[in-house]
Amino acid sequence: MYDLITIGRSGVDIYPLQTGVGLAHVETFGKFLGGSPTNVSVAAARHGLRAAVITAVGADPFGEFVRQAIRGFGVDDSFVATVDGPPTPVTFCEIFPPDDFPLYFYRGEHPPDLRLTAESLDLAAIREAKLFWFTGTGLSKEPSRAAHAAALAARTSGWTVFDLDHRPMLWESPEASQEAVRQALPYANVAVGNLDEVENAVGTRDPEAAAQALLDAGMRVAIVKMGPHGVLARSKDEYAVVEPVKIDVVNGIGAGDAFGGAVCLGLLSGWTLERTVRFANAAGAFVAARLACADAMPTTDEVLALL
Repeated sequence: MYDLITIGRSGVDIYPLQTGVGLAHVETFGKFLGGSPTNVSVAAARHGLRAAVITAVGADPFGEFVRQAIRGFGVDDSFVATVDGPPTPVTFCEIFPPDDFPLYFYRGEHPPDLRLTAESLDLAAIREAKLFWFTGTGLSKEPSRAAHAAALAARTSGWTVFDLDHRPMLWESPEASQEAVRQALPYANVAVGNLDEVENAVGTRDPEAAAQALLDAGMRVAIVKMGPHGVLARSKDEYAVVEPVKIDVVNGIGAGDAFGGAVCLGLLSGWTLERTVRFANAAGAFVAARLACADAMPTTDEVLALL
């Protein structure tokens, strides 16, 4: 049995090795494992959890790199499919600390991870996992949307976390995103998102109102990331607001994935909500102070040292 299984994007992140420079003028780059749910599994594995990721890559050298990197980080790649035709996605970014990190997705019209089918899933493994993590982007196109529906229908117990992850450029329209997200909400019991993402899900970016709306939609736990104002989290019986950890930001892109892996640890460990989001906030800060995403994911001891 897995502690957690994530499903969704994977690919290669190409990050400038120079900060404060636009892509047109960057001379050197680094190559890293990418894809938010894939990196969440990496982050969780760094905390000692048994993690797997369900995704797909192209039949190309970058696809092999993704497989090797996943295994190298201690995540099970048994559910990583290889799809003939579309290439493994590549994502570039620009790095302008402390708070400007534009992303440029080279995913094509129908990337491998959105070609996952319901028939390809190990529904027994998904059902038995203590925690299942899925993202809004995975709902953006068929057959991935149907695969997610089959996976969610298989869940009968444990934690099911909906990362509200909203990338407008990957959707045909805002209305399509909103409809798909709202249809998926009843199948989750935890929702995590920033202000833009909760607004897309429940129609408001007010943190208190959004958290209440998510609880009303059936969540046991609602976590709203408020950027420089910290994190607000609510459950039926608990309430927490955690201030940001003060660090010198290098690259903020991987912070949310580190946050997610740490949330998984807190949920599976039975921590209080306040302890969970405080720990997750620090995990995100740890990665934001470094260039890479997957390669920078902290161990539990490293997060505790930062706290």
